[in-house]
Amino acid sequence: MERQILHIDVNNAFLSWSAVERLKNGETLDIRTIPAIIGGDEARRAGIVLAKSMLAKKCGVKTAETIYSAKRKCPNLKIYPPCDYSIYKNYSNKLYNLLLEYTDKIERFSIDECFMDMTGYLMKDTLLNKAYEISKRAKKELGFTVNIGVAHNKLLAKMASDFEKPDKVHTLFENELETKMWTLDVSELFMLGKKTVPKLNSMKIYKIGDLAKSDKREIIKKFGKHGLMMWEYANGIDTSEVICIREKPKSIGNSVTLPYDIRELDKLEEIVLTISEQVAYRLRKQDMLANVVNVQLRTKEFTDISHQRRLDYSTSNTKEIYETARKLLLEMYKKGVPIRLVRSNSSKPY
Repeated sequence: MERQILHIDVNNAFLSWSAVERLKNGETLDIRTIPAIIGGDEARRAGIVLAKSMLAKKCGVKTAETIYSAKRKCPNLKIYPPCDYSIYKNYSNKLYNLLLEYTDKIERFSIDECFMDMTGYLMKDTLLNKAYEISKRAKKELGFTVNIGVAHNKLLAKMASDFEKPDKVHTLFENELETKMWTLDVSELFMLGKKTVPKLNSMKIYKIGDLAKSDKREIIKKFGKHGLMMWEYANGIDTSEVICIREKPKSIGNSVTLPYDIRELDKLEEIVLTISEQVAYRLRKQDMLANVVNVQLRTKEFTDISHQRRLDYSTSNTKEIYETARKLLLEMYKKGVPIRLVRSNSSKPY
């Protein structure tokens, strides 16, 4: 089975999370909308840029450069101190818990990046639809934006998420390598060290495509095992697995973005049954029980309707979850109203 991989990358994480926290605490200025950075002690010229807004980036400000240098590029730059690390960890965990509603196979690559293996979790939906859904939910429910790379392996998903930012979803499938990746400077290839670039340039290798089309034996001879990895990466080859440390989610859910709007109740019931079966399976797999069932419908006009019900007792039984989900569907269903998305969660697990 072809793997279905997403890479989630929070846009300007420390600055975005600082902005959300400041707004939550009553401030009216969103520091993401001005030339701003998160940095160390401004009085010390050795202080460095930890994160930057998009407007600061447009001025040429770079992460890890000195604040002194950044202010020379952007005289009206505003500097804000970092939040306590526990606050950043909390926002990272909120994103992780949202992603756990989609798959149990998540690798936390860093505090602001995750790989998701969606293979076997898509049901009737597509990987691209899931990516857009996660993107919208992060913005609406968590208050910050993410870039998402969509591919069939980790490498290409990671490369795709680094394309145009912020708040974008990009695909990078094998048939898109030539147009989307091979045209990039070779320095942009994942895991390629800065010291390697001049050596490749001396071999007349300037683009990722040049490396992909080069003689593999020559590259290995010059760079050893790392040369083999570089050549394979340039050709989009990566068989590494999403390495996940199991953490029990606060809720387990699945959703289906429908390929066309559905008005018929019997078809919606079939979809709710399929989702309920997947949710119950994941509950049992996690050795968990749930005592609340929630069903959400999204109309053609992107209006969300949601009902939930507490169960009399905790369960992971498909039939019991479906019966409750179906009752909730009947409460919300209006004849003739086109539905484009159905989501069901079983929450407050034990």
